[in-house]
Amino acid sequence: MIDFSSGPRVYCVGIKGTGMAALAEYCRHAGAHVEGSDVEEVFYTDAILKSLNIPVHAPFKRENLPSRIDHLFYSAAYDAKNNPELAEAEKRGLRCMSYPEALGLISRGQPTGAVAGVHGKTTTTAMAGTMAQAARLPVGVIAGSAVSNFDDRSCLFLGDRGLIAETCEYRRHFLNVSPRWLIVTSIEPDHLDYYFDYNDILSAFIEYALKLPRKGCLIYCADDPGAAELARKVQSMRDDLRLVPYGFSAQGNYRIRDYQVGDEYLAADVAGFAVPLILRIPGRHTVLNAVAAAALVICMGDDLGIQLDQEKLLKGCEAFRGSKRRSEILGAAGGVLFMDDYAHHPTAIKTTLRGLREFYPNRRIVVDFMSHTYSRTAALLEGFISAFGDADELILHDIYASAREHAGGITGEELFLRTAARHRSVRYYPEPAEAIEDLESFLAPGDLFVTMGAGNNWIVSHELYERRKGRTE
Repeated sequence: MIDFSSGPRVYCVGIKGTGMAALAEYCRHAGAHVEGSDVEEVFYTDAILKSLNIPVHAPFKRENLPSRIDHLFYSAAYDAKNNPELAEAEKRGLRCMSYPEALGLISRGQPTGAVAGVHGKTTTTAMAGTMAQAARLPVGVIAGSAVSNFDDRSCLFLGDRGLIAETCEYRRHFLNVSPRWLIVTSIEPDHLDYYFDYNDILSAFIEYALKLPRKGCLIYCADDPGAAELARKVQSMRDDLRLVPYGFSAQGNYRIRDYQVGDEYLAADVAGFAVPLILRIPGRHTVLNAVAAAALVICMGDDLGIQLDQEKLLKGCEAFRGSKRRSEILGAAGGVLFMDDYAHHPTAIKTTLRGLREFYPNRRIVVDFMSHTYSRTAALLEGFISAFGDADELILHDIYASAREHAGGITGEELFLRTAARHRSVRYYPEPAEAIEDLESFLAPGDLFVTMGAGNNWIVSHELYERRKGRTE
């Protein structure tokens, strides 16, 4: 545990990364003296760190390390073999902790609400933070992406009564965290460069849920087969836990009885809410995430003895504007609405596009997708091929390789050929930049253009938006 009241000295290697910057900001607000290091390249987090008066040393060198360090946290991108500061720390005998380990350390010092799931965890965490802020739940929040309602930061510090944190299943990283409340949005095969199959990833979630303390709370999506199976298995092993289902098939206060789509808004009728839950971002999946977030904030408030105003909480939900790369609206220019989204799993792609089709029924939807990792593409190939039914036009690229794997099993061209056999209109450009000139003349007023995936094709939507905006200003 970290005793923040003593003003500990925290040093962060790779401090400009989204997660590391959020961790640094949280520690700074909690009472630590924080500094860190990174490369000289400027990132959006530079301005955040500067506003917090957190010194950032660049580039990496062993002389950067201060004489006294109570806690050294580092980005998973670095180790003692490729970073001189971590090599020096190892030489000094300092205890170094990766980002997941550091998050676990912080969670052990306070009541923690964790958000997990193959899909939706970033949006759900961001929504929970926004609702907590509106309802005045005095906790800290750490999300996995920049959030509009957090002033485009990944950290929101509202008080020291607890923590809400996004936690990741990759390599079982979330097992570092010790939650008192746990949301599980979904479980299905993913990260197949690490997990063998569905049962393997399910076992990780079971292990995580079993970390809940006596009378801990598991909030799960009753509509998701994996999350529902998790709840059944955990209940058979731990009858002391509280299980809180949410969703269209759930029973209890968090049953979604219906939802309506209006003029670019959603209104959901939830059993335990006196008034409808309103959202200004698209998708049935977003309704599920919002109800999960509300359940977490309400359960935390109840258990911490803090009476929350439900009406204010729901107003916070309506005010939620999204997070970076999650149906993120870049803007409208020349009659085209430009958006960027992180969906990179077939299920996430399909549900996101279904929500966009529902939200924007009169727009032609043009999707630029770049698949991420050869292992995921090969293992889930049939899912990818059939995921784009709600796209009117589809652009595909070569597969974006992960640093943790080598090419093999599938190519971007093969994905294109297999998808083109089923989809009405598909184009292929090996590199994202190669598509920009053609798309500039192809897009027409009334279109919705979406870059999608965990690759680097986000440059296409940003570049096209800036070009069109420049011509209309």
